Amino acid sequence: MAKRIDVSGLSAYYGSTKAIEDISMAIEPRSVTAFIGPSGCGKSTFLRTLNRMHEVIPGARVEGKVLLDDENLYGSAVDPVAVRRSVGMVFQRPNPFPTMSIYDNVVAGLKLAGVRKKSVLDDVVEKSLKGANLWNEVKDRLNKPGAGLSGGQQQRLCIARAIAVEPQVLLMDEPCSALDPISTLAIEDLIGELKSQFTIVIVTHNMQQAARVSDRTAFFNLAGVGQPGKLIELDDTQRIFSNPSVQATEDYISGRFG
Repeated sequence: MAKRIDVSGLSAYYGSTKAIEDISMAIEPRSVTAFIGPSGCGKSTFLRTLNRMHEVIPGARVEGKVLLDDENLYGSAVDPVAVRRSVGMVFQRPNPFPTMSIYDNVVAGLKLAGVRKKSVLDDVVEKSLKGANLWNEVKDRLNKPGAGLSGGQQQRLCIARAIAVEPQVLLMDEPCSALDPISTLAIEDLIGELKSQFTIVIVTHNMQQAARVSDRTAFFNLAGVGQPGKLIELDDTQRIFSNPSVQATEDYISGRFG
């Protein structure tokens, strides 16, 4: 199920402003890749280019290639909606659909795709909630509103909703930034379990989190205010945090700036 991502020469714009410039990298399947760097360096912008969410913003555009197992996601014949099914996303703040039950939140994507058979939906709900480590906590109240869960449970519900459509890649944009430490630990444990099935990319400002959950880490930076963000270094996480190749990476990780 998990697929490799190959990015080459990617730049992203907001109108005439270049947000990120000439980024190339390979993201391995069945692994966790973390994006770190100071605010405003383009981590989240780059993350959104990987499932064509960036272009939803008026005036936004992308140059370059993003290949998902050799298929160019920006090819002229490619449907952006189909891309977002293959490359799911979990956002910074939990965003369950507030008027929907826990059950309907999980199957929202399937219903949108035309799946209506109750036995199929029931199976997907149980499988996805178990996959998100939430089943035992909610199995007796599936018809209750998703918005009634705690913050950490809501984020796991959003993960269940994302994996219900069986994507190949899961993008996470600071998924723990609005959560307490216990809920954060639950999400980190879940990421470790999910990487056996999915290619996972996570943006985080938490250095310790990147070190804990990721196999590879990419450091982004920008030369100055108003300059586009660039990929400075990508390597195994242990090497990035112990012996980075670029001085700027070491300066950021050691707290000298950012």
